Amino acid sequence: MSKLLLRIFVSLLMALFSWTAFAAESPAETLAAGRIDDAITELNGRISSAPSDAELSNLLCRAYYALDDWDRAEPYCRKAVSLDPENGRFHLWLGRVYGEKADRANFLAAASLALKVRAEFERAVELNPKDLDAQLDLSEFYIEAPAVMGGGEQKARAQARSIAQINPAREHWVYARLAEQKKDAATAEREYHQYIDLSNGDAEAWLNVALFLRRQTRLEEMDQAVIHLSQAPLSKVDGLVEAAALLFRTGRKYPLAVEFLRRYFAVGPVEAAPAFRAHYLLGELLEKQGDKPGAAAEYHSSLLLARNFSAAQQALTRVTH
Repeated sequence: MSKLLLRIFVSLLMALFSWTAFAAESPAETLAAGRIDDAITELNGRISSAPSDAELSNLLCRAYYALDDWDRAEPYCRKAVSLDPENGRFHLWLGRVYGEKADRANFLAAASLALKVRAEFERAVELNPKDLDAQLDLSEFYIEAPAVMGGGEQKARAQARSIAQINPAREHWVYARLAEQKKDAATAEREYHQYIDLSNGDAEAWLNVALFLRRQTRLEEMDQAVIHLSQAPLSKVDGLVEAAALLFRTGRKYPLAVEFLRRYFAVGPVEAAPAFRAHYLLGELLEKQGDKPGAAAEYHSSLLLARNFSAAQQALTRVTH
């Protein structure tokens, strides 16, 4: 048996064992595990039997969101909000869907969607002021959006002070992003390092420094930040996938990127970094290093989780023909 066929056979066996082991999972657990096709099938079946279950609609929205299918995601997120308008997380996810659609819309549509993003994020924070994700998303909106759409520095600073009550380190992330918006790299860098200090050197803080250094095209220093990240306490495992993606995009330290993804699969996966995308990224890294059988196995693993993921379909064809 060729190395390629052997690796694909092994990935099929692993998938079979996984499906058996996780047969009793909830839809939320299936989604978090990255089995997007299974999650969508199960959720559609459950919603047909329980159409007024807001949580099921929210989960189905998030499954389509993971596939970048925001047109399909939107009605389910809107339904979840309509069924349970006092749930802040439902407003947060609807705002995220609107935000993704706004990023890809023409100017007039984007302006209309941006107003919806702000309304949903503000409502999410109003309903649950201790939701750090909602606070951060709203802060980022205030930083990025022009004043005519409800953004603004003073709003972002007020939000940062609110974040400080939940996570003092993250307050400085907001100040750093504001400084970047004003092209003040020196202040931004100081604030990012304040973030590192107050987080006790957490990997997520080092990731944000690395992303900043990449935007500044200071790639040697970015490499050092990524090395610090690899040795730092890990509060969020999805940061490993983002770090691997950063190295892949910049064409640097592929073996370290592979190591990050191996670590991710050892402790994850999580919904914030869908497993099918992590497998695809690992395939890309292995392909770049000349390991076509390994890449093919990873692309195949990706498609076992999300069979219509076109990037993995094309990549698998590329390395097997």
